[in-house]
Amino acid sequence: MVFKRLLGSLGVGGPTVDTVLTAGAAVPGGLLSGHVQLEGGSSGYDIEHITLELVARVETEHEEGEQEGVVVFDRFTVGGGFRLSEGERRSVPFTVVLPWETPITELHGQGLGIVLGVRTELSVAGAKDKGDLDQLAVGPLPVQEAILEAFGQLGFGFKSADLEYGRIGGTNQQLPFYQEIELAPSPQYAHTVSEIEVTFLATPGGMDVVLEADKRGGLFSGGHDTLTRFTVAHDGVPHQDWRALVDDWLRQLVGHQSSYAAASVYGHADPYAGNHGHGHGHGHDEEHHHDGGRRSGPGMGTAIAAGAAGLAVGVVGGMVAAEVIDEVGDFFEGDDEDEGGDD
Repeated sequence: MVFKRLLGSLGVGGPTVDTVLTAGAAVPGGLLSGHVQLEGGSSGYDIEHITLELVARVETEHEEGEQEGVVVFDRFTVGGGFRLSEGERRSVPFTVVLPWETPITELHGQGLGIVLGVRTELSVAGAKDKGDLDQLAVGPLPVQEAILEAFGQLGFGFKSADLEYGRIGGTNQQLPFYQEIELAPSPQYAHTVSEIEVTFLATPGGMDVVLEADKRGGLFSGGHDTLTRFTVAHDGVPHQDWRALVDDWLRQLVGHQSSYAAASVYGHADPYAGNHGHGHGHGHDEEHHHDGGRRSGPGMGTAIAAGAAGLAVGVVGGMVAAEVIDEVGDFFEGDDEDEGGDD
């Protein structure tokens, strides 16, 4: 959906902006293209910069619990340095490269409940106006899709997906947040774990797959989390037996016993100084105990079509600091006072 917003900082008679993204889902590390459509107002204006911001709805933890905010995770200057005459219409094409860690929002056309957007900012006559906001769809890389499909073939079901503010220790994570895809266990593992969480951290040279299992407690012991990381390549996807490989990962994850300290799991220490795994990649393990702490989530393969079909893309208000936007209005809802009413 595209919104046309009057440049509020310039008042009535100022230029308007539409940003139209090329149809179809982008992929992490891939190209995002489209064009910014400008229409001059009642007088001419000098367009200094046209900037695109990639924004995401992210959960943050506070003493009072979890809150949702909007984080800017990349910016691109795609035009500027020209004068927009009175009533003039101009289209500015753009092509930018998405970060490799960009979260995936859909699989097989089914939304996962992840909200990403592209916001257009115009710098005009020394004033900046955050105008146009468009929903961004991102599909999985081939290796991500293969892994999620393998979970589906093994009987795991999609529960939910979200974005968590923070960093996973021992990884080369680049963004200030990470995606978790939460899976319900297959019958084979249901007696051992209550859920599995999957996080993808992709780079140009490959991808880390972080798996976390919420192990069930026994008669005389509490539940605990086990964390394992595996590294896979982008090439050779059609030639790998992903079902067998993922099953091997799960056996290592569920069967692993570790003495590493719990404090390092999501901290800055490296909790992954463990053993190499098997198959297409290698892995490192960690576990920690809890008394039923928070879980949140990632997703899976073919079962997502059923599990995600009922997910509605929510809205989000503004908040946070640092890399977080001060104000955002209603994310992807067309009831802003500044909107020009076109969609």
